[in-house]
Amino acid sequence: MPQDILIRRGEVRDADAIAAFNIAMARETEGKELLPEVIAAGVRGLIGNTSLGYYLVAEAGDRIVASLLVTTEWSDWRNGVFWWIQSVYVRPEWRRKGIYSRLYEFVKAAAAADAAVCGFRLYVEKENRGAQKTYYFLGMRETEYLMYEELKPGIRYCR
Repeated sequence: MPQDILIRRGEVRDADAIAAFNIAMARETEGKELLPEVIAAGVRGLIGNTSLGYYLVAEAGDRIVASLLVTTEWSDWRNGVFWWIQSVYVRPEWRRKGIYSRLYEFVKAAAAADAAVCGFRLYVEKENRGAQKTYYFLGMRETEYLMYEELKPGIRYCR
């Protein structure tokens, strides 16, 4: 595992790289072509409003090699906040080198230090077995829940 990797919160200067990662991730995992102007505005919008969440980036030298997004969900059952890990992307040449594990451990330590956080979750494509194995290895377990969504009419985010 590379030791010269810096894990830090994403900043405005990272927005273009994060947006590019999201475009690549959607293409690789779901075969979707995100609209660049929508994802760029979405990334900048989140970075500018920390109440929505935050990005983490993994930096090697002056190059960002991975990122993930953390958002929140209130759990009345637990009287606490779940952190959702989303938009995970590691550059192909940096995969299988422990980069995601470093990001995950950063999230886990930050959650442990925040009394309001009761746990963390993520969702993963059903066919993405490699990612599922990684999440399991790190200590996460599959839940009994399925996910449903309905977008408002007119919402466009991909071609």
